[in-house]
Amino acid sequence: MIPIVKTVADVRKYVKAWRREGKTVGLVPTMGFLHEGHKSLIDRAVKENDCVVVSDFVNPTQFGPNEDFETYPRDMEKDAALCEASGAKLIFNPEPDEMYDNALTTVSVDKITKVLCGRTRPIHFNGVCTVVSKLFNIVMPDRAYFGQKDAQQLLVIRKMVKDLNFDIEIIGCPIIREADGLAKSSRNTYLSSEERKAALCLFRGLNKGREAADTGADVDTVKALIRSEIEKEPMAKVDYVEVVDLDTLEPAADTKNILAAVAVYMGRTRLIDNFIIGD
Repeated sequence: MIPIVKTVADVRKYVKAWRREGKTVGLVPTMGFLHEGHKSLIDRAVKENDCVVVSDFVNPTQFGPNEDFETYPRDMEKDAALCEASGAKLIFNPEPDEMYDNALTTVSVDKITKVLCGRTRPIHFNGVCTVVSKLFNIVMPDRAYFGQKDAQQLLVIRKMVKDLNFDIEIIGCPIIREADGLAKSSRNTYLSSEERKAALCLFRGLNKGREAADTGADVDTVKALIRSEIEKEPMAKVDYVEVVDLDTLEPAADTKNILAAVAVYMGRTRLIDNFIIGD
């Protein structure tokens, strides 16, 4: 049975033992309720490292008022089974008090956290950067693995790692989708059957935008095509449709190096998805 530890001291005990044996360490940070998307991250981490730690922690500091911290889905038994089957060596499942014991310090990244999801979730990325920094300092991994579905998060973490000189390689992994194209997400469980069907408008819209970009359409045309397709779905309420420069997250001048990202509400559930052109 895969060990599940609750304290920083216990994680460090395992990692120090592995280091004494000359082993490499990978980290997969998650908020639990693991699915095939998370499994793809763990699988790659297991392939590229001797020992893999999966953090399973619903981080309260990245949730704003009236968001879904209390109701965020949790299933440690299922998570442990998936981690063990994938070959991970350790699960770190702390309580909030273990991570934030009268903490007065936060980590923030400017500019690129103010756009896209940061416009409507102003505290979110401070919470992400703080908890990820703490996980990096606790585990001291050689590599850490993040999914492209949270593309802005991936770019923010890359910038944080560069700016703060973390000696960690950040590995971005492709979006994993359901058979019909919906990006896998723990929040998909919130969707009713009607909302689940309606949510496919994100994938359809992004596909139309990608096809247009691939055939030389300009940025405004790509954005308009994505939004138009999503808005054909009566249940969809668009938060944003943006095409931004992949490095700066500022409005893109052309479609050579872009992140096309969407956030859409289906009922009370906020879904995100994207595609990338470029490196």
